[in-house]
Parts: sequence; C-alpha cells; structure tokens
Amino acid sequence: MKKLLLTALIAAFAAPAAFAAAKCETHPKSEWIKQEDFKKQLEGQGYKIDKFKVSGQCYEIYGKNKDDKKVEIYFDTKTGKPVKSEVQQ
Repeated sequence: MKKLLLTALIAAFAAPAAFAAAKCETHPKSEWIKQEDFKKQLEGQGYKIDKFKVSGQCYEIYGKNKDDKKVEIYFDTKTGKPVKSEVQQ
C-alpha cells in the first residue's frame, strides 16, 4: 500500500513538469537565429533577460517584459515567434 501511494505521489508531481515543456519545430542549426542577435532583438522589444538558454529545439528566456512582469517564454529558433509563454501577474 505504501509503495502504491508513493508511486501515485511521484506521478502527481512529475506530471506538471512533463506538460510544462514547449514543443518547437525542429530546424537545422544552420537555420537558427544566432543567439546573440536574438537576445539583442528581444532586448530591443523591452525584455530584460535574466536567463537565456536552449531548451530542446526552443530558445527559452526568463526575465521581465516591458511592463516589468516576470516572464518565461519559449521561442522558435528559426522564426523567433513565441511558442509558449507564462507571465506572472
């Protein structure tokens, strides 16, 4: 019984993490926007980037938007279009 309960708890906490990832299209790396260029583009749009990373086939940022709200945004590496975003109110 304890083993079943433990398994259920692990599954419950692991599920949100599995759903949190964005699904970006796969593009050859030669077609990706250069990271530095993309960061400058985002900063020009008013983003303050605390962390920029490659997450699977996406670019992902953590920081603040032009309204000074915390954001986590995934972008397509070729087009630069947002794929998924979360803004804290």
